[in-house]
Amino acid sequence: MKRMLAGVLSVLIGCVCLTGCHEPVQEVKPAPEFMPLNEIIDGRKNIYLIVKVLENSSYWQVIMDGAKDAGNALDCNIYYSGSYVETDWASHERLLDEAMTKGADAILLAPDDSVNLSEKIDEIYQAGVPLVLIDTIANTDHYAVCYMTDNLMAGQNAAEEMLSLLEKQGNSSEDSVQVGIQVGATSSLTIIERLAGFFQYWSKHAPPNWEVIPEIQCNEGDAEKALACAETLLAYPNVKGVFGANNGSTVGFAQVIKEHRRNDVAIVGFDYSEEIAELITNEEYTASTILQKQYDMGYVGTETALSLIQGEEMPVKFVDTGVVIVNRETIQQEDVQEALSHN
Repeated sequence: MKRMLAGVLSVLIGCVCLTGCHEPVQEVKPAPEFMPLNEIIDGRKNIYLIVKVLENSSYWQVIMDGAKDAGNALDCNIYYSGSYVETDWASHERLLDEAMTKGADAILLAPDDSVNLSEKIDEIYQAGVPLVLIDTIANTDHYAVCYMTDNLMAGQNAAEEMLSLLEKQGNSSEDSVQVGIQVGATSSLTIIERLAGFFQYWSKHAPPNWEVIPEIQCNEGDAEKALACAETLLAYPNVKGVFGANNGSTVGFAQVIKEHRRNDVAIVGFDYSEEIAELITNEEYTASTILQKQYDMGYVGTETALSLIQGEEMPVKFVDTGVVIVNRETIQQEDVQEALSHN
């Protein structure tokens, strides 16, 4: 696992410079205590869910919906909490301790930091409490299973979609084209793998005159910073495309593109929100998004946690929950509509 992380990081270090958005450092709001996600009934198993972003995120709300529905269907109690920004791994560390103290029968975790939380994950594993990862893997093998997107492949899908949209806009291989990228966090293996996949595909298939802007912007999971990052990248003279590597980054790009009516810029995002949906369905814009199946992460993750409590073992450490590509051409397809039904 550590060798894999080092290899992916070396790819990125050779390609890009990750930077903040030149905003003042803001005080991080501490994570709240665990709250009930469904009706709490004495005698049932207690599963504790920890997510990355508690507010203003349709992506994480869908994960919580999946866990809640599973808790109701499978007769278990679900408690939830999480951080307010994706970089607040210290809050996740504290929440993991609190879940253990409260007697969690199992824990579902979407780790804010794949490296810094690995020791705490090891502690929980050694204590014998079933731990299921969702959305993001950690830099340790001490967990039961991780339900997540194959992010390396999803990053390649995003780059392929970006090239397709740029061509549909009429950009030729001789034109000078710039593409800006924004991410929510730099410490997440999810983001690292998406960027690695994007650059793998881009380096093989993009025309020489088409370049990714080296200064990749990081918004740290903050909605206001995401807008500032979008403004920074859209100010580049030859920008014709932008890629939001997570939901918050995509929303930031979509809002700024709409506000400035930048229909000359193609956008490829991740996940589904009102902001990106509006651009996809509006023929004035060129937009697409990589839609994950995060509802399944929450639902199946809860289902698996109950199985682990009952003594079952997982035969694999990683399960790809899959993605679909949503644009104006695909949005009516059956598999896309099924995925959208949970968003």
